Amino acid sequence: MVKNFAHRGFSGKYPENTKIAFEKAIALPGCDGIENDVHLTKDGEVVIIHDELLDRTCLNMTGFVKDYTLEELRKADLSYKFAGEVEPQHIMTLREYLELLKPTKLVTNIELKTGIFEYPGIEKKVYDLIREFDMVDRIIISSFNHYSVKRMKELCPEIRCGLLTDCWILDAGKYVRENGFECYHPRFTNCTPELTKEIREKGVDINCWTVNEEEDIRKMIEAGVTTIIGNFPDRVAAMLKE
Repeated sequence: MVKNFAHRGFSGKYPENTKIAFEKAIALPGCDGIENDVHLTKDGEVVIIHDELLDRTCLNMTGFVKDYTLEELRKADLSYKFAGEVEPQHIMTLREYLELLKPTKLVTNIELKTGIFEYPGIEKKVYDLIREFDMVDRIIISSFNHYSVKRMKELCPEIRCGLLTDCWILDAGKYVRENGFECYHPRFTNCTPELTKEIREKGVDINCWTVNEEEDIRKMIEAGVTTIIGNFPDRVAAMLKE
């Protein structure tokens, strides 16, 4: 059965990567997991937000996340385009997120946002939190920075890891397996039935992103991907239920 992961929480209907988006995903029948994104603050705290810059999703602050302390970032309103429809949303730490998810059965895909700023030491900080909450078996680590994923794998060989890509990679299944990982995280448009079959036959899971339209959701189900990561997990749940 194809798994259904909420991309940045239930971000199609609520502000992305915020508590309300995560809570709505948890409450949704048929949602199997949540994807989120982590950065480091100026004072070394692991926080959940997608962009390196606050500008797109924050109503009252601008600049790089890494240039603010956690205390300063607590003042940011991340209600994004849903301002006025929901209460002001404030940045969550990974610790707060894991506290929220611990009582559930949902899996979490934590994307290390190390593609532009490497945030030295972020892998160890994330690993320590995952280990503290005893959630290694409920986590998938991914990143576009494959060196960052490798560092996490060295810290925790048993944790599942996925290599994010937004391009067509030759022999993707072989690349993933030979580097010691379990999952491939491509843009959904790269998941043709032929390539999906070839990669799955290598024993590699395919967790594709970001699948929002019903026609595309159906194509991914028919192609046989492992997981659909989308902004509208309700749509995926409804189609999987058919």
